[in-house]
Amino acid sequence: MSETKQAKQVSVPNTIKFLFGGLSGMGATCFVQPLDLVKNRMQLSGSEGGKRATSLGVVAQVIKNEGILSLYNGLSAGLLRQASYTTVRMGVYTSLIDHLSVDGKTSFVAQLASGLTAGATGAFIGTPAEVSLIRMTADGRLPPEQRRNYKNVFNALSRIVREEGVRALWTGCTPTIGRAMVVNMCQLASYSQAKQRLVATGYLTEGILLHFCASMISGLVTTAASMPVDIAKTRLQNMKVAPGGIPEYRGTVDVLLKVIKNEGFFSLWRGFTPYYARLGPHTVITFIILEQLNSMYKISVMKASA
Repeated sequence: MSETKQAKQVSVPNTIKFLFGGLSGMGATCFVQPLDLVKNRMQLSGSEGGKRATSLGVVAQVIKNEGILSLYNGLSAGLLRQASYTTVRMGVYTSLIDHLSVDGKTSFVAQLASGLTAGATGAFIGTPAEVSLIRMTADGRLPPEQRRNYKNVFNALSRIVREEGVRALWTGCTPTIGRAMVVNMCQLASYSQAKQRLVATGYLTEGILLHFCASMISGLVTTAASMPVDIAKTRLQNMKVAPGGIPEYRGTVDVLLKVIKNEGFFSLWRGFTPYYARLGPHTVITFIILEQLNSMYKISVMKASA
C-alpha cells in the first residue's frame, strides 16, 4: 500500500473529530467543575471591594453555607458549554491541523492560526452556555433575595431570553471570543509544540505519559496568558443592570482598567491557583481522552495499527 493511501486510511472523519472533541471536554468537566466554581467566585470577590477570597476560603464557605454538592452548581451549563464550545473548537482545530500538515508535521504558525480560528468559532457558539455557567456558579455568593436561582442550564437560557432578550445570551461575547482565541492559541499550539519537543528528547514516546506532560506545560502557559481576559469576561457576564440604569462596566477594557485602579495590577491574575488547578487537569484529561478516542477509533473502526 502506498504512503498516500495509508495516510488516507488512518485519517479520522471530520464528524468524528467534532464528536470526540466534545466528549473529551465533557468528560474533563465532570472532574473539574468545582474548581471552575471556585475560580469564578474568586474573580468576582474583588468587585464589591470586600476582603479578597482564597481558594480554600471559597471552598470552605461554599460547603458551610450551601452544602458540598453546591460545588457542582452549574454542571449542566458546564457540560453544555463543552458540548458546544469544545466540540466546535477541537473539531475545527484538528481538521485544520490535518489539512495544513506536511508529512505528519505542522508548522508553529499553522498551529497558531488554527488555534485562533478554532477558538473564535467555538466561543461564539458557546457564549450562551458560558453566560449561564458564570451566573449559576456565582449565584450562591449573592444574598438570597438577589439570587437568580436557575434550576438548570435550559431554565437559565429560557429565563435570560424571556427576562433580558435574546441578545443577553451573548453578553460578554467579545471578551469570551478574545479569551478563547488566547486560550486556543496557547493551549492547542503549546500542546502540539510541547509534544513534539518532548518526543525529540528521546525520553518520551507516544502514550499517556507524553500526553500528560505536554498537557501540564500547555495548561501553565495558557493560564498565565488568558487570566486577565477571563476576569473581564466573568465580570461582564455576571453583572446586573437595573432597567434604565448604567451598567457597571462598559466593556472589556473598562473592566481591566477598573480592576487595575481599584484592586491592583496583579488582581488580573486573581484565582491563578484554582484556574490552573482547573485548566491543567482539564487540559490533561481532555487531551488524554481525545487521544485515546482517536486511537481506539483507528484501531477498532479503521483497522489501523496502534
